[in-house]
Amino acid sequence: MADTKKKNVKELSYAELVSERNELKQKYMDLRFQMVVGHVDNPMQKRNMRREIAKLNTLIRAKEIAGLNK
Repeated sequence: MADTKKKNVKELSYAELVSERNELKQKYMDLRFQMVVGHVDNPMQKRNMRREIAKLNTLIRAKEIAGLNK
């Protein structure tokens, strides 16, 4: 998500938003696994990732409503 913070997330296309969300979800699942194992340096990272996924979901839904999901 560091890449999308640099560029404006609102300017991404629908397909880019979906792929970014899928990548972030995968990283989030990996982080959850690492937390169970006990090898996490920053436990706040989990909350930040959840929030970033929520932001992407909001933007994706807004584009779906606007009919730009093609």
